[in-house]
Amino acid sequence: MATTSSLCLLLAIILPTCFAQRIQWELQGQNPWQPGARQQGRWRHRQQQFREECDIWSLTAAEPFRRIESEAGVSEYWDPTQQQFRCAGVVVIRHVIEPKGLLLPNYANAPHVTYVVQGRGLFGATIPGCPQTFQSETRFEKGSERRFRDEHQRIRRFREGDVLALPAGVTKWVYNDGDSRAIAITVFDTSNFQNQLDENLRLFLLAGSRQMQEIRGERREAARHLEEGRNIFSGFDQELLAEALGVNVETVNKLQGQNDQRGNIVFVERSLQFLSPEFQEEEIRREELEREERHRGRDNGLEETFCSLKLRHNINAPSETDIFNPRGGRITALNSNKLPILNFLQLSAYRVVLYEHATVGPFWTVNAHSICYVTRGRGRIQIVRDNGRLVLDQEVQEGQLFVVPQNFVVIKKASREGLEYVAFKTSDNAVVSHLAGRTSALRSLPVEVLANSYLISRETALHLKQSRRSVAVFGPHSISRREEERERAATISDNE
Repeated sequence: MATTSSLCLLLAIILPTCFAQRIQWELQGQNPWQPGARQQGRWRHRQQQFREECDIWSLTAAEPFRRIESEAGVSEYWDPTQQQFRCAGVVVIRHVIEPKGLLLPNYANAPHVTYVVQGRGLFGATIPGCPQTFQSETRFEKGSERRFRDEHQRIRRFREGDVLALPAGVTKWVYNDGDSRAIAITVFDTSNFQNQLDENLRLFLLAGSRQMQEIRGERREAARHLEEGRNIFSGFDQELLAEALGVNVETVNKLQGQNDQRGNIVFVERSLQFLSPEFQEEEIRREELEREERHRGRDNGLEETFCSLKLRHNINAPSETDIFNPRGGRITALNSNKLPILNFLQLSAYRVVLYEHATVGPFWTVNAHSICYVTRGRGRIQIVRDNGRLVLDQEVQEGQLFVVPQNFVVIKKASREGLEYVAFKTSDNAVVSHLAGRTSALRSLPVEVLANSYLISRETALHLKQSRRSVAVFGPHSISRREEERERAATISDNE
């Protein structure tokens, strides 16, 4: 009896301590990144507002329409006024950061997911209300022996193939400590319930500035919410800001960046001082521990609060592959089951690698739009809408981006050099319905239904059901002369 009482007392002390923050956020209306009734109503109103504008009859593979240069890199924007992006409710930006380049601290009004196409480095995410539980040692000035302990929130490593996920309003910064350029593509879900103002992306700079090039004509309208501007400190009265921050006016002048023309990606003269061997070893040990816990099935989410949620997951590793065909290629899915924070963002990402002349599809996504970015190779994409009309038939290549609206049917075929792309989806657990393969909708139908639906024999209907035994990704049957001529023409055009 005494043992039982002691155990109950111990549990009464431990459980509230372990789960208080998580339980508090998960109560209805308490989680700052979960929708309440008011946000859901506003979200539905917004969807109805754009319903008539989104009767899509034509799609196209797009490239960035604006290039903004900074001291240590480039930011490239896709045109947010294009119907395919406006109706999907997304804005897309590609950052190119030079070695020793620092993307200055900023935050956005919409949740976003980033895929690292190339390079490695460090990024920080400052989550409101979370403590500065990490420490690093640094010098006051160059050559000085005076050191101090700096406290801050966790700094994370990233590498090629990583997906980084962040809610709206979370401050982030990125540093390239590698020897080559870091390239990352980011999709902002501006139609998400976390964005309550309008459908436009707003980037708030804590430092630096955005130096826009002159834009004329229709594209000027696309730039009106990404107009030239400085950081958020620059708008305040200097004396008022100095009093609020407890610093002098000279420091405030520096914060406002009155004479700073470097842009929002700047060079760091020396490597960031916290990049000590001890820091590098600690990050490696932390990553190894996280991998071990996932493999042991211990990553059930109960021990995580928002302050300790994982924000990064790599989808390039072969061990992460979900679907594999040795003749066709592989698919890796990253959803909220693998990265729990995606549940709060209502976003996910898929990486698809198609070998020479391999095919994926036809299929449709039941509950999400897909924003696809080609990372390598080239291929042919066809998309069909509800009335059977072909809305996209195009050869795509590295660096291009295309949108597959919810429930539109798509088929993708790689060229002889293969095709690789990452698909961002506007659901944390996207559901895909196939029309070919072992899990297809056609295979699930009775032979009699197929035969009568298409006026074919039962033998042909049976062959239609069983001709493809793989799942989702299919190796080539044979290459037609027309396809060979198309690829040869595309190669000649590239060489010219």
